[in-house]
Amino acid sequence: MQSYLFTSESVCAGHPDKICDRISDAILDAALTQDTHSRTGIETVAGANQISLFGEIKTKATIDYEEIVRQTVKQLGYTVPAWGFSQESTFTNNVHQQSPEISMGVDQDGAGDQGMMFGFACTDTPELMPMPILIAHALTQRIDEVREKKQLKWLRPDGKAQVTIRYENGKCHSIEKLVAAVAHDESVTHEEVREGVIKKIFKPVLSKYNLKLPKDKNIVVNGTGLWFIPGPESDAGLTGRKIVVDTYGGYARVGGGAFSGKDPSKVDRSGAYAARFIAKNIVAAGLASKCEVGLAYVIGQPRPLMQTIETFGTSSVSEKALHDFKEKLIDTSVKGIINTLNLAVPIYQRTSAYGHFGRDSFPWEKIVSV
Repeated sequence: MQSYLFTSESVCAGHPDKICDRISDAILDAALTQDTHSRTGIETVAGANQISLFGEIKTKATIDYEEIVRQTVKQLGYTVPAWGFSQESTFTNNVHQQSPEISMGVDQDGAGDQGMMFGFACTDTPELMPMPILIAHALTQRIDEVREKKQLKWLRPDGKAQVTIRYENGKCHSIEKLVAAVAHDESVTHEEVREGVIKKIFKPVLSKYNLKLPKDKNIVVNGTGLWFIPGPESDAGLTGRKIVVDTYGGYARVGGGAFSGKDPSKVDRSGAYAARFIAKNIVAAGLASKCEVGLAYVIGQPRPLMQTIETFGTSSVSEKALHDFKEKLIDTSVKGIINTLNLAVPIYQRTSAYGHFGRDSFPWEKIVSV
């Protein structure tokens, strides 16, 4: 019997990098709300008591950058200046107009950049996602939910979760290890934090998936003991730094570019969404139990230079049949992806935490008949 372990991690919405992703996508959504042809490449940096914007934009929208930044930080729970980062932190805006050399190609429905993108699906879970990353996301989402509902009043807005799954004969067998790191106030002991996390976070999530807690020695909560100061005061944040968290938790290949802050003309984002759409529909149709789709584009050209489908020996049909299925499912030109998946709309803030895949509310997650 083949047995192996696989680990994935996720981070909470108030993690420094995710603060930056949320701000970048909030600006994108604001632009798309007023102008569906907006193009953005917004990069956010969050450090000790300061937030800065960089990048490019081309839009007819009127955007109050500072208001969006401060409201987003507030919504994420950073409302205490004593933490060294809050909605009152210093703000600077360095966003500039999109380069005409880039714009020239995108105006002709070409890709906004070069690069390769991968999409993946498997039968580990009903969401057709790998189990380790799905559980890790469920845990970080639960941490945030428990904090927002004040079920654990001492939680502060930052955290991580890590899950190790044991596979046997290619199937998820059990949870081998659980790790969480949560920021909290000074009123609780390490033992109280551990007990609260296990009771209010670990157990409810695992019960939903009919999984059991691992042995007590394999549960780690706040490995250094205590964690009082959340967010960028402790560790700076950058847009796009959590690309493995955003995709498949390391279980599948990752493309060359991050997602947040980028409008759908940038194939780093739209190409990755299309690749997931294809892979998920192949698995959902029963054509394979595991599928990885690869796409590659060149700046200024509308169609991909590479389109691959890898099923790891699990396909029930020929390679030609898989590609025929893909062709009926979606036109993988940049314009075809944007139109088929309806990407020129303000849906992107919701992608900024808990992963871009495996959540049915997004159009690239829809299963369609071919």
